Amino acid sequence: MTNLPYIAPQVQLPRDGGSIVHLPDLKPSAVVLFFYPRDNTSGCTVEAKAFTSLLCEFEALNTKVIGVSKDSVKSHEKFITKQELGIPLLSDKLSNVCEKFDVWKEKSMYGKTFFGIERSTFLINGEGQVIREWRKVKVSGHVEDVLMAVKELL
Repeated sequence: MTNLPYIAPQVQLPRDGGSIVHLPDLKPSAVVLFFYPRDNTSGCTVEAKAFTSLLCEFEALNTKVIGVSKDSVKSHEKFITKQELGIPLLSDKLSNVCEKFDVWKEKSMYGKTFFGIERSTFLINGEGQVIREWRKVKVSGHVEDVLMAVKELL
């Protein structure tokens, strides 16, 4: 676990729609950056829809919400359309940003080991510092916890 706060790693990734998101360009807004394993899977869908449902509340607190996975931009666009999501999704195909945030982890399932994204969320303040981390996230109630943390910033 890293000592908080710390300067957020650089993020410059393509998003749905084809533009590039560069994290420092979002200042002075706070940013909720959530990493999820895969588009159109049950837990990831529930999480993304929960962030979408509370997006107006985050925006009212001058906070951007952005999702990151290794899925392609095209996959993200299909996910957004199918699930009616209102949040931007970034594609980290090479896992560079996942590794910088230390969410690219060895996992195991059915006796097989593999690498994948450990569901994690980071709250970055308007100065670009990570001030809160949630690792090994359980989806139920998580988005509400993140919103409460954002409210505590004010």
